[in-house]
Amino acid sequence: MIWLYRFLFPPAMLLALPYYLLRMRRRGGYREHFGQRFGAVPPLPAKRPGVRRVWLQAVSVGEMLAIAPLLEALRADPAVEVYLTTTTSTGYALARERYTGLAIGIGYFPVDWWLFSRRAWTRIAPDLVILLEGERWPEHIRQANVRGVPVLAVNARLSDRSFRRMMKLRALSAPLFRGISRVLACSEHDAERFREIGFSAGHVITTGNIKLDVTIPLLSTEEKLALRRELGFGGESVLLGSSTWPGEEAALIEVFKALRAEGRVVRLLIVPRHAERRAEIEELFQGGGLAYHFRSRGPVPAGVPVDVVVADTTGELRRLTQLAELVFVGKSLPPHHEGQTPVEAAALGKPVIFGPVMSNFRAISRDMCAAGAALAVPDVAGLHAAVLSLWADAPARARMAAAAQAWRQANQGAVGRTLEVIRKELAGLVN
Repeated sequence: MIWLYRFLFPPAMLLALPYYLLRMRRRGGYREHFGQRFGAVPPLPAKRPGVRRVWLQAVSVGEMLAIAPLLEALRADPAVEVYLTTTTSTGYALARERYTGLAIGIGYFPVDWWLFSRRAWTRIAPDLVILLEGERWPEHIRQANVRGVPVLAVNARLSDRSFRRMMKLRALSAPLFRGISRVLACSEHDAERFREIGFSAGHVITTGNIKLDVTIPLLSTEEKLALRRELGFGGESVLLGSSTWPGEEAALIEVFKALRAEGRVVRLLIVPRHAERRAEIEELFQGGGLAYHFRSRGPVPAGVPVDVVVADTTGELRRLTQLAELVFVGKSLPPHHEGQTPVEAAALGKPVIFGPVMSNFRAISRDMCAAGAALAVPDVAGLHAAVLSLWADAPARARMAAAAQAWRQANQGAVGRTLEVIRKELAGLVN
């Protein structure tokens, strides 16, 4: 089956190339170290006797933030070294900023085709491979198998879309992914899905979601005031649109106008999931009578009025969330249904609203709603009604905030369980 994948991959890549090149151009930052996409690897130290090399792949910013405790724990072990890769330019920039001292090297993950993958594998020569969340690359897994290197799928999850596709193509996909040694699922719901698509029960365990264990540095009162000044905000309450997708910014602007019509003293802060959509978002403000500012253009000048700030920057969501009174989590209003993560807002004790499905975070969103930590709305009209209702009910927001923190605390421990499996796997390696 791997030979069929190798045969079909080049024409499929050529067909998809215009789309990905356009996306790379819009997002920017991909020209640097582009050769790493084809198996070139940054200079790495020679392997040392008795030291195990782990190749850890985390696709983008969210996963990069989540792996911090894993990297710190592995770095503390003198018998382990980590080579870290990512797929996106934003993930790469974040890794270089935060993890340079925790990894022996940081690079881009190679295109998953035979020659490129083999070239990278020859140079990296890992003893263990860790794939985070939805990362499952057939050639990468195959290269591990032919070398006898175990592969761990950590914080593993299957979205509705991926699950449906793999169930339909189970006869084709199962052989490609059979080389994964252990699946460490982030929920029992995901674990059951992995079993259904063909992973044996003994190879799948539920360790929980490591994102619930991440410690978010809290801003001091002075830091919050400084951030507010940069945004042009005073002491007003803030409605946050977190990781929004097309259509959701327009919905939030209408909700914001409705709050203003009720006489609420409020500011709107929008953090789009993809910063390159800034031109599309700016069109929403044309002729709308709102004073707006894009954070990529620098701090708001003193004395300049602003109603809405669009944070079209990277890696700031955790800081900006701390200013919010109420958080809407994006990619969740129809026609979107996958959802962005609500975990960080919950960890920061913020009342959360999202759309009806949240298929990428189905178990988390369901449990948060059951705990009173979040509210699911059916559509734009439901969002409108929910925001206006909660904004008028401070005690209800306080109850949701307390429930969010309690839910997060009750569900921690995934990092410890994950590290236990990783250490057992490393201890079982043959010299």
